[in-house]
Amino acid sequence: MIRSMTGYGVAEQTYNTKKITVEIKTLNSKQLDLVVKIPNELRFAELDIRNCIAAKLQRGKVDVLITVADTDLAQTYRIDPDIVKAYKEQIEAISDQTGIPPATDLANILFRMPGIFNVPAENYDEAFIAKVNETLGQALDMVDGFRIQEGQTLKKDLLHRVELILNLLGRVDPHEKSRHEVIKQRLTKNLAELTTAGQYDENRFEQELIYYLEKLDITEEKVRLRQHCNYFNESCDDDQAGKKLEHSRLKGQRSEHSKVGRADERRIGKN
Repeated sequence: MIRSMTGYGVAEQTYNTKKITVEIKTLNSKQLDLVVKIPNELRFAELDIRNCIAAKLQRGKVDVLITVADTDLAQTYRIDPDIVKAYKEQIEAISDQTGIPPATDLANILFRMPGIFNVPAENYDEAFIAKVNETLGQALDMVDGFRIQEGQTLKKDLLHRVELILNLLGRVDPHEKSRHEVIKQRLTKNLAELTTAGQYDENRFEQELIYYLEKLDITEEKVRLRQHCNYFNESCDDDQAGKKLEHSRLKGQRSEHSKVGRADERRIGKN
């Protein structure tokens, strides 16, 4: 199936007091170029996350952002009263010992002191990781759906163009015959002029004539073009269609270069 490599997907879920958000953006790239940004607390699961993304998207420049935010700050960040009390007693004792007047806004000083907020250690258990993976899967499905939809639009346009190519290819033969006749007349006229003047190298002329006759014959090119069009029609719904079509294109280029090389070798070999 033809897929576009441009897509976007975002998914959100809540687990207890945690809001999990996964955002994915993809652009064109021949290979998989994956960038994953996740909280440090989830680094231990990064490899599994990357493997999951690679298995689903396979190609393209992929940017993934996973964030985890607290939805209930009151339950997450708590002031430790014992620490606040200890700070207060120390400040008052220092004030008495040094003769420094007591602060007029002691609360403002206390709440700036380090360590008064009790932040419990995060416990990302298996259930939480499962929820992250579930959210990731939803975002990936959205991206894949986007790419499939755009790919179907591209497929429709490409199939139309392939049909036009095949139709035009069928109209080449009459023009090819007339083209051969025109070139034959031109060569005959030039040969007659050279014969009259008596100034030409017969061997060289034969070599050039063979070379250009080979260049005039486009049968191989027509067969290859029709084969490429048929291969596209057959392969566009396969998995990894893009890679198959790219391989076919490169193979066709090598074949064309090989044909030109053989003609040039024959031409040079007779010089």
